[in-house]
Amino acid sequence: MSTSAPLPSAVSGPETGPETGSASADPGRLSAKAILGYGAGDFANNLAFATAGAFLLIYYTDVAGISAAAAGTLLLVVRIFDAFADIFAGRVVDRTYSKRLGKFRPFLLFGSVPLLGLSVATFAVPQIGHTGMLVYAYLTYAALGLAYSLVNIPYGSLAGAMTQVPSERAKLASARSVGGSIVSAGLGILIAPRLVPGADLQTVFTVATLCFMVVGTACYLFTFFTCRERVKREVTHVSMRQSFTTLKGNRPLLMLCVSSVLFITGGLSLSTLQLYYVRDVLHALNLFPVLSTIQLIATFVLAPAIPFLVRRFGKRTAYMGGSVVMALGGLIVALSPAGVVVLPFTGLVLGMLGFLLVNMLVWALEADTVEYGEWRTGVRTEGITYALFSFTRKTGQAIGGAVGAYALALGGYAAGAAQQTEAALWGIRIGTGIVPAVCALAAALIMLAYPLTDVRHAEIVAEIAARRRQGDDQGDGAGQPTAPAPADGASPGAN
Repeated sequence: MSTSAPLPSAVSGPETGPETGSASADPGRLSAKAILGYGAGDFANNLAFATAGAFLLIYYTDVAGISAAAAGTLLLVVRIFDAFADIFAGRVVDRTYSKRLGKFRPFLLFGSVPLLGLSVATFAVPQIGHTGMLVYAYLTYAALGLAYSLVNIPYGSLAGAMTQVPSERAKLASARSVGGSIVSAGLGILIAPRLVPGADLQTVFTVATLCFMVVGTACYLFTFFTCRERVKREVTHVSMRQSFTTLKGNRPLLMLCVSSVLFITGGLSLSTLQLYYVRDVLHALNLFPVLSTIQLIATFVLAPAIPFLVRRFGKRTAYMGGSVVMALGGLIVALSPAGVVVLPFTGLVLGMLGFLLVNMLVWALEADTVEYGEWRTGVRTEGITYALFSFTRKTGQAIGGAVGAYALALGGYAAGAAQQTEAALWGIRIGTGIVPAVCALAAALIMLAYPLTDVRHAEIVAEIAARRRQGDDQGDGAGQPTAPAPADGASPGAN
């Protein structure tokens, strides 16, 4: 199938444009099996990542017996470490290449079992005194983060190597969001209702993580066998200098990173305290599985709509719209009276919908910045580009998770108590509502100036392909782009 099938013209939206052909020999449409396989990879990722994000704080405070303040510091420190682990993983990926297996797929094959095994260990803190438990928690969670980086960075980079067609990338972004959302919904439906005072929570988490290890390994293998790297690259082993040259002056990537730090900070504060909000503020733990079910349904509704939204409005506009929806939900959550459950629950749903929409779009935006870096330098560096983006998201996760934990500590949250003080309830409200609202609005404002519209991206991809054809026609052997890279600071935003 042709790789240059046009999208609707500019009357359909300010950021739409033609789906320009890839620089590869066969960059066309993706098969349903490849899209499903890519989604399975994020399903597996989230068996470790989403489980830790949703339940690790409550596990530390209510099961292991670590104080909320100490747990908050732990989350902050280890997630900052995770962010730097992403940069390390990005360099490992850029330097790695296998003619038989490809650049990214070997990490899925060999990293899955260690990652999921460390998830089991993280939720198995031994009772060896407060200091001993903290040391164990730091070591296992840090090891889990490093293992996750060495799997997730190549997994995320794989999307940019599978296709350069914008709507196909949107499908991959939707597929990974579906995979992750199925896990999140499953956790909310199957695990969250069991987290009641007095239950044997250690057994719950041990059995769950062991099952996740088996299922997750099978999903990673499915991704490995169904996804292929089809976008041509001129440089297979990227040097340190080449990696960081592509980042220098990549204004779209840097702006996307800053916006994502803010957005993820708000989103992680929300997700970290969401269970506390439903259980302790609304006194309606039975609603948490309902919220998870709504999330799952919303994911399956939004996922097929993402390519249409991209064509109609452009990724940037849809991203800003999702941020505004999340901010509105946060304000409703913070200010609604607990006695009228339907209103704050509606706020939680809106916050979740905005978060879902942005998370489905952001991966396609990140993949576009790879072409921007290649356009400037002639070198594709998916690994370090994705790593920097993931670094900023991990930073946001660290800050957001810590903010949620500190909100509990400052409010005086009492682990296991049937009734929390008014101060503790307001701490939960601030972390679940005010922080997400402020962060989401700030993220949207930054994207107002985002320069890499869909029209401009299509032009850049076409120019890369033209350079490569020119190089091949001149018989230079390497096929390197012959046009000079734009000067640092050159803006790609003009349409």
